[in-house]
Amino acid sequence: MKTKYCIVLIFLALVSLFGCQKLTEEPKAKITPVTYFQSQQDLDGAVAACYECYAHDYGYGFTTRMTICFGADDLATHYASNKYSMRIYDELNGSATDGGVGACWSPFWTGIYQANNVIVNYSKVPTTDDQKNAAAAQAYFLRAWGYYMLVRSFGPIPLVLGAADITARPPRSAVSDVYASIISDLQTAISLFPASYVITPDRANPLSAQALLADVYLTMTGWPINDATNYTAAAAAANVVIQTNKYTLVPDYLTLFSTNNSSEAIWDLEFNKGNGTAQRGTGQSSVVDDEIGLDGSSGWDDYFPEVNFYLNAPKCIRTNETFVTTIKLLNSATKTYNLVKWSSDSTDMRHPSFKKFRYGVGVPGNGDGLVETANTIVTMNASTNKSNDIIRYPMVLLDYAEASALAAGAPSAASYSAINIVRARAGEPNLTTGLTAVQFQDSVVKERAYEFAGENGMRWFDIVRLQILPQVIAARSTASSPDGRVIENPIVSTSLADPSHCYLAPIPQSEMFLNPSWSQNPGY
Repeated sequence: MKTKYCIVLIFLALVSLFGCQKLTEEPKAKITPVTYFQSQQDLDGAVAACYECYAHDYGYGFTTRMTICFGADDLATHYASNKYSMRIYDELNGSATDGGVGACWSPFWTGIYQANNVIVNYSKVPTTDDQKNAAAAQAYFLRAWGYYMLVRSFGPIPLVLGAADITARPPRSAVSDVYASIISDLQTAISLFPASYVITPDRANPLSAQALLADVYLTMTGWPINDATNYTAAAAAANVVIQTNKYTLVPDYLTLFSTNNSSEAIWDLEFNKGNGTAQRGTGQSSVVDDEIGLDGSSGWDDYFPEVNFYLNAPKCIRTNETFVTTIKLLNSATKTYNLVKWSSDSTDMRHPSFKKFRYGVGVPGNGDGLVETANTIVTMNASTNKSNDIIRYPMVLLDYAEASALAAGAPSAASYSAINIVRARAGEPNLTTGLTAVQFQDSVVKERAYEFAGENGMRWFDIVRLQILPQVIAARSTASSPDGRVIENPIVSTSLADPSHCYLAPIPQSEMFLNPSWSQNPGY
């Protein structure tokens, strides 16, 4: 993926030029004509472009990828500064006209269209069946993932599965049809991967497809599909991955977040500053603006957890390695630091921050994102080489635990074993036995909230499928700072009264102008 192909450069130039808002623009017609697919190198270049579409800045290379997920309790942002797009979603007051929602829309469409180019054209490439099928399998997986992110975020969306007419205005398809297409794509990907395919986390692979399939089935048990029969399918798909014994948890949770291609990484997006694809969602992005390095660098305060989400976290090693609770305040005159608690009146936000995203790649405390000692911050950087682990093994274990318990009506020994593997690494005791299926599900959902805190909106999508936003809102802190400012960004009154419309984000207004037959999601 780090190799730059001409197709990638041309495609991303078009992305920048046209904004990639127009769904009916066909990348194949622009940059990959039929005559392009003449060799395996051409095909590999087209697949590489799929990954680039998702990984570029303002895609999964920056915090804005989570804009619409700030209604969750594991994500909050600054009350002022330049965080408007994320803040309005933190306030459950999202807007179709704000540009931030585009970061949760455009990258997936560019990726889907590029995957379509591969799927439509791969069979004509004069190379071996295994090589062609490996390329197509990746494209099917990447198209499925793009649609999975879009349907959970926006509900009904167009299904564009081939070479589209550039004048077409495809209607929004039913959510059930989108999920059916996602499942079909993942099953096709699994069938196409050749037996000789080398499984690495930086490329879609048969186990990442199985893991994603399990998560899709689990999501379909909740809103808006609400089909409990999918628990059985989710458990079966997750169990396929578990039974391979390929993945193990990194013993130290914090080290996991300063390591690429770890033993629990099933699928990730890779970044390389030297090739112009930096990860800007780690390092400075997760550091509070109170903290300033000796070199003058400072935190950006893009995202941090809500206060009560932190206060309600399990008392365990994982919690200590997830959150920063001591803020280093620089005395610019003496070049020394005063260490204060996160809630101190001398801090701006009065929130803890995320430790696990602080360092980037390297030894924690000495990574390419931030370098610090116990009493000093040396420097911090906005760009790192840290990969974004989209699918980690704990997701599979917790998907299996929940799905197997709900499918059977009660947790089995295998259900308990799956969640306890995650809890053991966290430093928690084994889960209490004898729980009902519902009690066990609640325990799994809480475990997932803290295992994946701040990661790619995973908590938000649990809140959506389980329709638990009222409970999340009720648990928010109502405390104020000494100057009278409410610590959490205040939720707008309409969403306090009825937050149901918040489960879907608005379609970007620019898309609504281009597609006048569409109806905007309710509440926007």
